[in-house]
Order: sequence, then C-alpha cells, then structure tokens
Amino acid sequence: MTEYTSYDLVEWGQPFEKRSNDLPTPAGSEVLIRVTAAGLCHSDLHVQKGFMDLGEEGRLTFAERGAQLPMTFGHEIAGLVEAIGPDVKDMRVDQQVLVFPWIGCGTCEACLEDRESDCAAMRIIGLKQRGGFATHCLIEHEKFLVDIDGLEAADVVPHACSGITVYNALEKMGALRDGEWMAIMGCGGLGMNAVAIARALGITNVIAIDIDNDKLETALEMGAAKTLNAGCDDAVSQLQEMSKGRLMGVIDTFGGASTGRIAVRALAKTGRYIVVGQAGGDFKMPQVWLPQKAMTVRGSHVGNSPQLRAIIEMVRAGKIRQMPIERRPLSGINQAVEDLKAGRVSGRIVFQPET
Repeated sequence: MTEYTSYDLVEWGQPFEKRSNDLPTPAGSEVLIRVTAAGLCHSDLHVQKGFMDLGEEGRLTFAERGAQLPMTFGHEIAGLVEAIGPDVKDMRVDQQVLVFPWIGCGTCEACLEDRESDCAAMRIIGLKQRGGFATHCLIEHEKFLVDIDGLEAADVVPHACSGITVYNALEKMGALRDGEWMAIMGCGGLGMNAVAIARALGITNVIAIDIDNDKLETALEMGAAKTLNAGCDDAVSQLQEMSKGRLMGVIDTFGGASTGRIAVRALAKTGRYIVVGQAGGDFKMPQVWLPQKAMTVRGSHVGNSPQLRAIIEMVRAGKIRQMPIERRPLSGINQAVEDLKAGRVSGRIVFQPET
C-alpha cells in the first residue's frame, strides 16, 4: 500500500471530503497507526463550522488558532501499529494502541510537568496535526501511545478525549464530604463518561442533568443517583432540593449560558463550578456572589497523559462502566455529524475506517 484514505475538511462550514494521500514512512521515534476506531466529538462540530461562539466578544475562528485547511480532523484515535521508526523502543508492529492527542510544545513548564493541557502552544492531533478520520495516522513519538492490547478499541477510544477531560475536571473539583452532592450537566459523550468515572472514583452522590429524558435514563444506568430535566421552570430550586442544599460541585459538559445560570444559582456556599463544555455564549452572574458565596468558577481544558494511562488502568480493572457506543463506517461521517448536531446520539459515535 502506497496511499491511504482520509476524510478531510477542505472548506470551513462544508462537509468532509474523501481524499487520497501518500502513505508516510515513519522516521526516528515516529509510529504509523492503522486506525481501527475514531470517535466523533462535539468539538469536531465546532471545528467543522470553523469557529467558536464568544458571545458578546464575537467569534474565535480555528484559523486564528492556527488550523489550516485541508486538514484531517479527529482526535479520539485507536488502532494497530503498522510501522515504526528506527528509534522506537517500546512499540511493536500489530500492537493495539490508544493515541494521546493533546500534544504540547514539549519545552514549557507545563509540558515538562506532564500537564500538556496547560500548554499555551499546543500542537493537537486532529487540529494542527493530521488526525484520525482516516485509515492511517502518523504519530510523532511513541510516548504519545498507550497500550490497549486486550481491550475493545471502539469502547475505549472516547477516553482519549471525553474520559481524560472529565477526569481532569473531577480532580480539579476535589473530594466531596459525606452528604455532599455534585451535578454533571449534559449527558452526551462527556457527561456519560463523567458519571462513570465519578462513580469509579468513589463519588456516589451524582445528579445528572439534561433536557433529554432518554439520555437521563441512560445516565442512571451509568451510575447517576438522581436525574433532573433542566427544561423545567424551576430547575434551580429542584436541584437545590435534590441535593438537600449541599450541592458542592458542578461539572458542566455543555458550557452554555443556560447551564451556567443554573449552576451558579444552585451551588451551595464554597461550591465549585468547573466548565469543560464549549457550547459558547456569555457567562453572566452577579460578581458579588463570588465573595459572598465563596464560590469557585474554573475552566478545565481536556486532560493530560498520566490521566489517560490512569483511566486505562481503571478500565482494565473493571472500575469504569462502559458508555453507549454506536459504531459506524467512516464513509458515513457527514450523516453522523448531522445526527450529532440534531441530538440523535446517546453516548459516542465511533468510526471504523474501511480499509
């Protein structure tokens, strides 16, 4: 084989297009992966349209962030090692691996401390480097690969994004005392994994929040103790009642004005509001509430390589419940994008490229 197939974004706001590319030969510590599973993330929808909503500040375009077209997107990637560079020491051909896509600059303090998500000059696979919506993907160094031999690639591939994103947020939220509650806002791919990983970390008082009752039912199956449909008129008071006035943490996997409004009003004093979702818009609250409620409002961006390895160890130990996975051929990427936009997906769509 001298070529491989990818589904690339050629123009912002347009469908993905099938393209043929020269198959690279790995050099140095590079590893060539034959992709067997590639997850579709909500952030891929933002990427396709070409911008993120900054509310009153306008838009942040991906071109401004350094993304150039045409580009192969897709940052949740698993597959089999097909070829290795001469300097690769710990990988072997046919080994099944999961890709850590959140690559930093490699030289800043954050990168040197394995806090890649805090790097200000990230070189993300699937944004600034060719990603996984393809039959093959070249990874610049073997250190960005996690061994998943013996696991089902399609089941674990979402942990490369949704898993470590919510794991990072849960670490920032911190522990709960007996009788305290946390809420997870949004029951898509991020939210489902947040419920499962929270339970795996020993957090039992979890309230799942969404506007889709079917997704709320699935959240109960994933381990949520209670659910709340945020479409009701009194969501704030209901959430306070359900948590008995002790809502100490909220992880917002949607990240819009509507979820922010509910979170800051429902949190108890000294509560922590952690935002990982990027639906966009404006976050507004009376500023005096910050000191008066001693509230923490904090963002959390994706996750770090040690966290991904820790999650895979928890998966191997059977501690994390499996979120719903819908397997589809990569050739159906544009229909999958439309289904995700329309809210017709519970859990994660995972593409399996045709070879």
